[in-house]
Amino acid sequence: MKSFRYAPERLEVLGYGRSLSSDEAVRATAGAVAPLYALAARTAVSRESVAESYDLVHAHWVVPNGVVAGLAKLRVPLAVGLHGSDVFMAEKALFRPWVRMALQRACLLTGCSPELVERVCELGFERSRSAVIPYGVDVELFKPDPERREIWRQKLNLPPDAVVALGVGRMVTKKGFHILIPVLAEILERFPDFHLVLAGGGDRLEEFRQSSSDWADRVHFPDVVLRDTLPDLYRAADLFVLPAVHDSKGNVDGLPNVILEGMASALPIVASGISGIPLAVAEGEQGLLVEENNPEQLSRALTRLLESPSERARMGAAARRKATEELTWTVVAGRYRKAYEAALGWDNDGSQRIVSGAPTNQ
Repeated sequence: MKSFRYAPERLEVLGYGRSLSSDEAVRATAGAVAPLYALAARTAVSRESVAESYDLVHAHWVVPNGVVAGLAKLRVPLAVGLHGSDVFMAEKALFRPWVRMALQRACLLTGCSPELVERVCELGFERSRSAVIPYGVDVELFKPDPERREIWRQKLNLPPDAVVALGVGRMVTKKGFHILIPVLAEILERFPDFHLVLAGGGDRLEEFRQSSSDWADRVHFPDVVLRDTLPDLYRAADLFVLPAVHDSKGNVDGLPNVILEGMASALPIVASGISGIPLAVAEGEQGLLVEENNPEQLSRALTRLLESPSERARMGAAARRKATEELTWTVVAGRYRKAYEAALGWDNDGSQRIVSGAPTNQ
């Protein structure tokens, strides 16, 4: 992986979770350095595409990287990948003309969610040249291991008989934890052995801590968890919860990686049935899907799994099985390869061309 500088180190603030405030508004510092990033990235991409031999360039995140690649001097087809917050940015009036320019240059649009792909196609891209491809997960890194189950339980001082629900993600609105916290009191009272762990940093972390302070001994916030210790955190849990929502600005996740990690760890999933989540979780099979912003449904889903260890075991096993059979990076890479081969049948301006005597996208 090659990197480049676009500003003094202290001002290089663009990046996942740093450019947006609660994922709902652009931070002032990010907006100020965005032109510097665009210029430096365009130069780097143009230089790299000349220096090396590539068949195709895939720019992940339509804003800013798809726009940057669209402006670069590429000699090969361009693919643009969608992930979530970039679509939220692409729909803003300021960025829309630049996004449309990039889409005119692109031969392929990929996304981890049907909704994200549809929203960007509405900005000006032919739906037939798009592909919905879910993320993959490392099923060897994220897998059950009973011998390591107690590592995080001891760190968090969880009782040996605790039934643990785990949520992992940045503490921002679109993750939906603000829907979960108000329903906790009734669940905690009904199930004395129930504990909740919400792992991650973010702009709403302190708010969530304060909101659940009456249950501080049973609602745990370990803050940001380092990647190398994350698999053991999943092993400490009995189910995974992520009640994702569209926030007030329309921002939404595509397919949260944490759901795939929970599935690979053999955890039943309780999540909102929005965006790309149903690509991974089928209702009643790998978990339970609820309507977004519906605390009553969320409470019923959690209650159902807390009442039934057999249901948790059945859905957890199905989740692990789907992860290992359909959501490994090897399987996902094969889907990307197929999409790339189709894209190579299109010229840089999006018109179809013939390669080796036949269209490669047929």
